[in-house]
Amino acid sequence: MKIVVLDGYTLNPGDLSWDKLGSLGELAVYDRTPRDLETIIERIKDADAIFTNKVPIDGEVLKSCHKLKYIGVLATGYNVVDTVAAAEKGLTVCNVPTYGTEAVGQFTIGLLLEICHHIGHHNDAVHQGRWSSAPDWCFWDYPLMELSGKTMGIIGFGRIGQSVGRIAQALGMKVQAYDSYPNPKLVSNTCYYSDMNTLLKTSDVISLHCPLLPETNGIICSENIEKMKPGVIILNSSRGALINERDLANALKCGKVYAAGLDVVSVEPIKEDNPLLQAPNCLITPHIAWAPRESRKRLMDIAVENLVQFLSDKPVNLV
Repeated sequence: MKIVVLDGYTLNPGDLSWDKLGSLGELAVYDRTPRDLETIIERIKDADAIFTNKVPIDGEVLKSCHKLKYIGVLATGYNVVDTVAAAEKGLTVCNVPTYGTEAVGQFTIGLLLEICHHIGHHNDAVHQGRWSSAPDWCFWDYPLMELSGKTMGIIGFGRIGQSVGRIAQALGMKVQAYDSYPNPKLVSNTCYYSDMNTLLKTSDVISLHCPLLPETNGIICSENIEKMKPGVIILNSSRGALINERDLANALKCGKVYAAGLDVVSVEPIKEDNPLLQAPNCLITPHIAWAPRESRKRLMDIAVENLVQFLSDKPVNLV
């Protein structure tokens, strides 16, 4: 059996092992694969099983892969695979639905705490000698914010949204959630469901954890921002296209939105002309919420187990 990993570097930059996957067959791992049809086909045309994270596997690619039986997606989202074309060829496609829940939840709150305290900036200021030369025993360059008593609105209250909600409540915040499938068991004195308009109007912090669908594309836009409280904080560690980036940049510039903490943008890597790069109080990280070693190892283990189960005629995590 020939197994090909098309873009393995982000999952395993060298601190994990491909040995378990390699035990299942002849393994070829490419750190990166250019997104041109010829190269993709050349690398997988003789493969029985392939793994991809961001390399697109479309109908044109699949036409040239006559031995292929299995496509493993090294992520939760599987939009890089033409699942209709794969189904027409009788191929099995599997993803990894849960691996980084706690990591992403932790990172989202980390973005929020950085906005509240600007810890990195003040650490830099100390190392630059500004504390040593200060006339007072302390100083701060930004307003500092206490979260206890404030309300976090979470759009999308699945596993990751719930993880963020648990930490927010531990910090003394109230959580109001919007989700298409409310779970009454999660409701408490500090956690409840709201309709979208109420959430937008009454939240001090809004955190996005919903899938990217036609109805959620650009959900953070000028019309919805206008409904929000002045000085709201917006967090996004889900999908960049949930936000109309120009509208958010304008809201940050005029102060309607106090700050934003973003781990994702609409086009990645970020383009130099992205308006958020010039917006004030906009913290942007390079899509790393998912990337602690623990969660990457979990992802790899599940991806390998998906293939093991497929080979045993007991496929799991089918898409």
